[in-house]
Amino acid sequence: MAASEVVYMVLEIVTAVSCCLGNASVVLALWLSNSLKQPTFCLIASLAVADFLVGCVAIPLAVLVDGQVTTSFPTCLVICCVVILLTLVSVLSLVAIAVDRYLRVFFPLRYKLTVTKKHSWIAVAVCWMVAVPLSFTAMHSMESRRPSSNTTDVCRFIRVIPMSYLVYFNFFLCTLTPLIVMAILYICIFWRIRGSLQKKPGSSSRHDNSRDYLKKERELAGSLLVVLVAFALCWLPLHIMNCIAYYRTPVHQSFFHVGIFLSHANSAVNPVIYALKIKKIRRQYHQIWRKKFTCAEQSQESQTPERNISTNMNS
Repeated sequence: MAASEVVYMVLEIVTAVSCCLGNASVVLALWLSNSLKQPTFCLIASLAVADFLVGCVAIPLAVLVDGQVTTSFPTCLVICCVVILLTLVSVLSLVAIAVDRYLRVFFPLRYKLTVTKKHSWIAVAVCWMVAVPLSFTAMHSMESRRPSSNTTDVCRFIRVIPMSYLVYFNFFLCTLTPLIVMAILYICIFWRIRGSLQKKPGSSSRHDNSRDYLKKERELAGSLLVVLVAFALCWLPLHIMNCIAYYRTPVHQSFFHVGIFLSHANSAVNPVIYALKIKKIRRQYHQIWRKKFTCAEQSQESQTPERNISTNMNS
């Protein structure tokens, strides 16, 4: 195994651990703060669960399909589709979050009356249910690459998944198109909020409450936009390299490893963005760590008298 491959595997292991710990903390913080009653935070929790599964499922499988294991063609195909599945769940969760923000800003009264916790969990279920057929929809074209015999071979992602599928379906249709739609939605959101805040302020308390509401929406929308930008920056390099390779321009394997690592690192970066940009999650992080240190101090204080008693008895 080359030194670059060893470095790649070590980085993937560190990223996987970071994904699991960070996103588990996000889900715990949302649950303890009762934020899951709000639709937006239900969708954020869905994204965090998908990122958690990237760490404990997708990254180990991605390492395996890099030529580290020998399997049959159907087994290798299923492993690769599971990796694609978690990516599509993340994209659909981001789309749902953008649509939720759009409805909340453009139709605030109707949103509060109609959108409930039940509706938000239905949206989460739809994201996962739609991602499953999308990730396995091109299996019939992949089956054309199946060898005539049922012999086992080294499982490699690029041998099983056609590059045409990665470029036209996975990138253009399932990644680039949603990114463009989300960018348009966020532009409309900030344009609407900016226009409303620039209106001549009145003296009524109702108007003041409306301005406070819009400022909070702008702050949360800006935080979620950072999550979207991070997703684009981490995933576009790999998709661009797939496009280059598809049009018969060779790309070195080391560059692909960098692109794959960046795509996985996105799932580890999201919890950091939540902690830095979203007040509710940051506040709950502080409470969790405060309780942890308080419990540690109390346990040390309870152990100190026992040590003093044992010392006196020995003396």
